[in-house]
Amino acid sequence: MANREEAKIPFAIRYSLFAIRLLMAGDRQRIDKWLWHARVVRARSAAAELAASGHVRINGQRIDAASRAVRVGDVVTIALDRTVRVLKVVGFADRRGGAEAARVLYEELSPPALRQAAPPEPPAAERYQGTGRPTKRERRALDRLRNPDESDL
Repeated sequence: MANREEAKIPFAIRYSLFAIRLLMAGDRQRIDKWLWHARVVRARSAAAELAASGHVRINGQRIDAASRAVRVGDVVTIALDRTVRVLKVVGFADRRGGAEAARVLYEELSPPALRQAAPPEPPAAERYQGTGRPTKRERRALDRLRNPDESDL
């Protein structure tokens, strides 16, 4: 009988209800799996590397293993691409879904200023038009200018 009632519910809402049911079914999940399901990183191996390298904190404690469990209500801090994201775990999922399904799994706690994109890279050194690549002599002069202590070799 519950299946007939579910058939009438639109897919997007049904999928988020599915995520909420998983929240109640499982009480914890590996951090690498959760980061991947929440679409913080593109690949699970990248999530495992991120966790193992110490760029992830759970409730303020740095973790060094991808196998650490995360629970509902935990605050996960992630240092990623010159930004810091602070996420509160709201739920878990069995499989990786779309972006909308991923947003159901966490609550963003980062201040809006931190959520903005990283500042743009500084522009490369300008050269006069028509000068082309530096010659070998010019490159050596630049190397001496940048590293004066290594020029005596």
